[in-house]
Amino acid sequence: MDSQEAKKIVCGGGKELLRLGLVAGTWGNVSCRAGGSAMVITPSGIPYDKLEPDDMSTVSIEDLTFEGRRPSSESPMHAAIYRTRPEVNAVIHFHSLYACTASVLGEDVPPYLEDMAQIIGPSIRISRHALTGSPLLTENVLDALSGRFGALLENHGAVCAGRDMEEAFAAALILEKACQTHLLVKTAGGGRALTVEEAEKYRDFYLNSYQKR
Repeated sequence: MDSQEAKKIVCGGGKELLRLGLVAGTWGNVSCRAGGSAMVITPSGIPYDKLEPDDMSTVSIEDLTFEGRRPSSESPMHAAIYRTRPEVNAVIHFHSLYACTASVLGEDVPPYLEDMAQIIGPSIRISRHALTGSPLLTENVLDALSGRFGALLENHGAVCAGRDMEEAFAAALILEKACQTHLLVKTAGGGRALTVEEAEKYRDFYLNSYQKR
């Protein structure tokens, strides 16, 4: 898509993050691919309810040069996801309550739920803590997100991806629900997760059968 269309989608995504309660203030960021070598991402430091499409930043996914306002400090993470995941066209980074709470546990979230296994993958991995915007953070996120549409960032929040913005938001909402379920299951003393084989079958069905209907 062209840059102007991408700016409208990203601006709308930022407002949707706020509406859904996945972020507060200026925390978190949204991006989408705009052509083969660029992305559009929310700018740094502007409240979501004040955003207009022209406030969005257009950033090279190769060298991070940008046009427009200063982009989010998480731009290197978004750009690296687009470089390494050609099927991904939208990325959301957010700090929702249950995802943030689960992120401090320092453990992966098992596939308790079918929808989590389908849309995110056979588990929600946790990316080990690193400073915001650092190369180590990007490296850790890429590892945790490999083969998945969602991951936790230790002591930080979550990142979700999708083949379009709608799928990225679906992954974000399901990740938040999965983290809430995980916390409740731990409080209850444990529960049955799907087996790896079951989770992988649900994932395969979603990617290769469900989406083609």
